Amino acid sequence: MVPGLLPVRRSCRARASRVQMHLPSTPLLFPPSAPEALWLPQQTGVLPRPLQKRSSCLPQPASERKSPQSQSPTCPAIRLLVARGSRDDSSPQDPCHLLRNMISKSRWKFLAMLALVLVVMVWYSISREDRYFELSFSSAVGSLCSRKEKTEPCVQGEARRIVSVIFGNHSQSHPIFLQLKDYFWVKTPSIYELPFGTKGSEDLLLRVLAITSYSIPESIQSLQCRRCVVVGNGHRLRNSSLGSAIDKYDVVIRLNNAPVAGYESDVGSKTTMRLFYPESAHFNPKVENNPDTLLVLVAFKAMDFHWIETILSDKRRVQKGFWKHPPLIWDVNPKQVRILNPFFMEITANKLLRQPVYQLRKVKQKPTTGLLAITMALHLCDLVHIAGFGYPSTLDKKQTIHYYEQITLKSMTGSGHNVSQEAMAIKRMLQMGVLKNLTYF
Repeated sequence: MVPGLLPVRRSCRARASRVQMHLPSTPLLFPPSAPEALWLPQQTGVLPRPLQKRSSCLPQPASERKSPQSQSPTCPAIRLLVARGSRDDSSPQDPCHLLRNMISKSRWKFLAMLALVLVVMVWYSISREDRYFELSFSSAVGSLCSRKEKTEPCVQGEARRIVSVIFGNHSQSHPIFLQLKDYFWVKTPSIYELPFGTKGSEDLLLRVLAITSYSIPESIQSLQCRRCVVVGNGHRLRNSSLGSAIDKYDVVIRLNNAPVAGYESDVGSKTTMRLFYPESAHFNPKVENNPDTLLVLVAFKAMDFHWIETILSDKRRVQKGFWKHPPLIWDVNPKQVRILNPFFMEITANKLLRQPVYQLRKVKQKPTTGLLAITMALHLCDLVHIAGFGYPSTLDKKQTIHYYEQITLKSMTGSGHNVSQEAMAIKRMLQMGVLKNLTYF
């Protein structure tokens, strides 16, 4: 440290006074070995760059001083004090001052809380994307269904007229259920194998048709205009409050093992027909069906005929050849069992889904029992409504697909069902006015 000079600290005015007090009256000449930053010229009064900032704290000559109004501090320390003074002029009780200090001190906390709120809102809207619509829909669904009953008349033959446009006129001549007389004398009545025909399965089919029936109940045949509803198994039925409206239809068609007990307020309790296959048969059919419910078998393979024969004839059960174990004991009346004509599977795949009947792939594409039930209803009824159809978005991995169980779209991998194509087919029929939807699609 250079003798005669004190450290420049604290306020700029104190530093300037100290420098004046301790500077000698004669210029100091430092030896050449002294640092260049400490060398003070004798006459010019100009300091080198390292000391220019400090020298700005020295008092200026009177000739160079400015008026108090125009004078602005040149020393960084003075500028800092002036800035702090201007900031501290506001009262600590000033609301703006308090808010500004709070935001400046806790800005990162505020931003983090805002980001957290946004993330929670986005998650909630995605996870419950259908919830708001379901609640608003269920509140008005009762009045909507009653309004449909009053304003929408049932025109006899209207559905059949539209069906002839979609499927062709020849589809009306095919029976809905298979009959024994059609297979007793004819050796090969079908050109397609299951599930689109019965080729190669005639012997098994004959034994099944010998113990089952094919007729449509008189209670349905006597109706001048048949009003039908096909109840799907979709999650959109949950909290729908459609039970009473569904039970008012003449024919209620249900699918697979969808339960009724415990869900009557949403899906009703009436069941006129239930389409099923061995893997989807309910283990206790008397609980989920009415005494006069028709149990309609949809055969996808020859083993399905073998299973129903062993069940109804009380023979040795078969357990191999199924992707899921079917019931080994199935307490039903054989006269309530029907075999759906595979012709309806063929026209559903060909006309609605544009799928070829002959497929070389290992897992063949085929319609679901839901779309097949719609095709059957269009050939049986004059007015067809649907409820509970539609799958969740493929992006929603957690949304359940059924109203009664916690399974997602992942469970349908490898099933051979093209749900996107089926959704488009149903939308086309809704736009054409062939169907009416009780839920949203």
